[in-house]
Amino acid sequence: MKPAPFVYHAPKTVEDAVAKLAELGPQDGRVLAGGQSLVPMMAFRMARPAHLIDINLVAGLDRLAIESDKLSICACVRHAAFHSPVAPGPTGALLSSVVSNIAHYPIRLRGTFCGSLAHADPASEWCLTAVTLGAEIVAASSRGRRVIAADDYFEGMMATALADDELLLETRLPLLPPDTRFGFYEFSRRVGDYAIAMALVTFRIKNGVVIEPRVGIGGVEGRPRRNSAAEAALAGRKANNQNFRDAAEAAAAVVQPMEDVHSDAAFRRDLVRAVTRRALERAAT
Repeated sequence: MKPAPFVYHAPKTVEDAVAKLAELGPQDGRVLAGGQSLVPMMAFRMARPAHLIDINLVAGLDRLAIESDKLSICACVRHAAFHSPVAPGPTGALLSSVVSNIAHYPIRLRGTFCGSLAHADPASEWCLTAVTLGAEIVAASSRGRRVIAADDYFEGMMATALADDELLLETRLPLLPPDTRFGFYEFSRRVGDYAIAMALVTFRIKNGVVIEPRVGIGGVEGRPRRNSAAEAALAGRKANNQNFRDAAEAAAAVVQPMEDVHSDAAFRRDLVRAVTRRALERAAT
């Protein structure tokens, strides 16, 4: 199939882009960055935007830089930028580990980090990363800019705190301390398919026990979120297999799995146990 008719716009500056969005957002205007989610939906006519605002020619939106203690990822930075570490220490290594799980190589060459957050699919690896690490999302509109914490940004399945006239301009990830350990694990039917369940964990070891644990679960509920029960089960305990199993059980006990054509709730809950434990084991090695 082919997309329904739409009007194409190609602003050259952020100011022009947000002005177009202010005008056209209420008229079912949509932003195009990587297009790896939007364009297929348009081709199947699952999405029929009346206006398409292409931000790929906006100067500066391909910027990827370390600023103070944060990694700044602007709206047109591609997934493929993270194939090699973009930051020193565990931050760059974590992002490189996660990106290899995103779809297939050609999609990673075009799709964008911020586009994944704007789409807000619960199976998105970058959405899980943003929530787990405590990202800040910068939204721009004709009214100015605001910063939204990742915990407040995701509101449900493919639903965010962005208004119709707001452009997701930038994501800021905090740089992890040098001694941070991390692990990521996801389960999908085939390589490149959507994740049915995934876990991202980080923690540090001090005096032989786990401190500052972060456990994020994605693909299971309507939005990715940190799992406080698993974090409580880890904090102050040794990083060993039994404690990892306990944390995985705690994580599974509190999730509210969705059901779809891929799996029922019971299967997803079992997967939470598996992916959480395996992510923790990877962090420990």
